[in-house]
Amino acid sequence: MLISKMKRNIGQIACVAAAICTLTACGESEPQTSGAPPDMRRLTSEQYRNVIHDVFGEHVEIASRFDPLVRTDGLFAVGASKAIITPSGFEKFYNIARSVARQAVDKDNRAVLIPCAPADALRANEACSRQFFTEVGRHLYRRPLTESEMETAVSAANEVADQLNDFYSGIEFGLTGLLVTPSFLFIIDETEPDSSSLSGLRLTGHAKASRLSFLLWNSAPDDMLLEAAETGALHTDNGIERQVERMVRSPFLARGVRAFFEDFLDLEKFENLEKDTTIYPAYTINTAESAKEQMLRTIVDHTVNQDAPYPEIFTTRKTFIDSHLGRVYRVPVARPDGGWEPYEFPEDDVRAGILTQMGFLSLFSHPGRSSATLRGKAVRELLLCQKVPDPPGDIDFSLFNDPNAPSRTARDRLTAHATVPSCAGCHKLTDPIGLGFEQFDGIGQFRVAEQGAIIDVAGDLDGNQFADAKSLAQAMHDSPSVPACLTNQLYSYAAGRAPERDEREFVRYLEAGFSDSGYSLKALLRDIATSDAFYAVSEPKRVDDGVRAASFNDKTKQELGS
Repeated sequence: MLISKMKRNIGQIACVAAAICTLTACGESEPQTSGAPPDMRRLTSEQYRNVIHDVFGEHVEIASRFDPLVRTDGLFAVGASKAIITPSGFEKFYNIARSVARQAVDKDNRAVLIPCAPADALRANEACSRQFFTEVGRHLYRRPLTESEMETAVSAANEVADQLNDFYSGIEFGLTGLLVTPSFLFIIDETEPDSSSLSGLRLTGHAKASRLSFLLWNSAPDDMLLEAAETGALHTDNGIERQVERMVRSPFLARGVRAFFEDFLDLEKFENLEKDTTIYPAYTINTAESAKEQMLRTIVDHTVNQDAPYPEIFTTRKTFIDSHLGRVYRVPVARPDGGWEPYEFPEDDVRAGILTQMGFLSLFSHPGRSSATLRGKAVRELLLCQKVPDPPGDIDFSLFNDPNAPSRTARDRLTAHATVPSCAGCHKLTDPIGLGFEQFDGIGQFRVAEQGAIIDVAGDLDGNQFADAKSLAQAMHDSPSVPACLTNQLYSYAAGRAPERDEREFVRYLEAGFSDSGYSLKALLRDIATSDAFYAVSEPKRVDDGVRAASFNDKTKQELGS
C-alpha cells in the first residue's frame, strides 16, 4: 500500500480518447462568468476518511466524530466554506490525527507505509524522514510541501526522535502535525497571476486538481492528476478533458456520486433517526442503515452503472434489497446470507422509484406516524428547489393533534390547515404532494387503511393530478423543475457555493446540455468539470482567516511522549 503505488487508474493507464464532445465543442458556446473570490472549505467527515484511507489504507481506523457542518443553501458542501475550527473541534482533529499517525508507524504497518528504514531506529534519520514527508505530504496537502513546511515536519520529527530514542515516534509526531494544519483540513483555492482571465488570476494547477477530485471522487487527487497539475496540463482544455474522462470512467466515480446525493437528499439525518419500535417492530438500527444504503445503491446503479436518465430514478422499479428490507417490503430475500441482491418490484406494485423506498418514507416521518407535510416539504425543498416557509411561532398544534378528534386519516386531520389562514398557504404547497405517500406508514410499510378508514392518496403536483404514489412518481419524472433543481444543486456542490448572479445564464446553459444528453448525470458532471466557470476566480475578498483553522503547538510533544 505504498503511496507511490496508490494510483487509482485501475485499467485506465492506457490512453483515453482525447476527443470529448462537450457542450462547448458540440453546441452553443459557454457563457462567460467571472467566478467568485478564492475561498477555503473544510473537509467533510467522509472526505477526511477517504483521503486517509487512500493514503494509508482502508485498515486505518478513524474512531471519532467531527464537529458538524451547517447546511447552507440546501447543502453541507456550501456550509463547508463557512466552517471554523473551534478549540474543542481542534482537539477532536488532534486526537484523530494522533491515532492515524500512531497506526501509520505501527510495527505492522511501517514497512508498507514508510518507504525507507533508518540505519538506527533509536535515532533521528533526516534523509528517511524527508523522503516520507515528501511522499505523504504531497497527497495530504494535495500539492508538494513548501521548503518551510518540510523543514517544520522534519525538524519536529528529528527532535522528538532524539528525545524519545525512537525514530518512529518522531515520524508519528511530524505526521500528527501535518494532519492538523489548515493545508490538510481545508480545501484551499490557491491562485496565481493570469493575464488572460477577467480577474487577472487563475487557480493553480494543484487547486484545479483538488476541485476535480473532490467533485468526481470525493477525495484527494491521485498521482496522475497531481502530475497533470505539475506539468501544466490542467491549464489546457485538452489536459482537463483527458483527466475528466479518465476520472468519469473510474470506479471511484461511484464514491463521488454517492457523496453528492447523500448531501443533496439530506441523508445525514439517518444518524439521528428514531422510530417507536412498539409501533414499528420491523424497525431496527440495521434496517435504517439498509434503507439509506438502498437509496444510494439504487441511485448509483441507475446514474453511473447504467447511465440512465436521471428523472427515471423516480419511476424505476429496479433496486436492491437485503434481509432487513425484506421484512419492511414483505418480500422474500433469496440470498441465504441475507445480503444485498437485485430486486425489481412488480409492474402492478404501487412502489416506483426512490420516493417509495423506506429511506425517503422513514426519514421524512414522525417517530410514531407518517407525515404528509414532512414528505411534501422534502419533495418541494430537496428535489424541486422550492423554499417552503417555516410555520409561525404562535401556531396551536392542538388543532391538528387532538387525540379525541373524530378525524381518522391524515387527510382528515390535515383539512384543519385550510381553516387557519397562517397555515393554509404553506400547506397547499406540501400536503397535496405528501398525501400521495399515505399508503406507506412511518417506516414505509404498505397499508390500505388508517384507523379503519380507506386511505385516499389522490393529489396534485403543480397542477398535475395523480391517483397514487406510482402516478406521483411519474409526475416527478415529468416535472421540468426536477432536472433544473439537480443542475443548480450539483453546480453549487461542485463550486462549494451558490451560483453568483452572473452565473445564472451558465446554469441555464448546463440545464440545456443536461436535457440534450438525455439527462445523463455523467454528461452533466463532464460539462461542469470541463467548464471555464468551474475554475473561474474573481478578486479575493479581505478576510481574517486566523479563526478558520488551527495548528499544533510545542506542548503536544510532551503529550505524544506520554
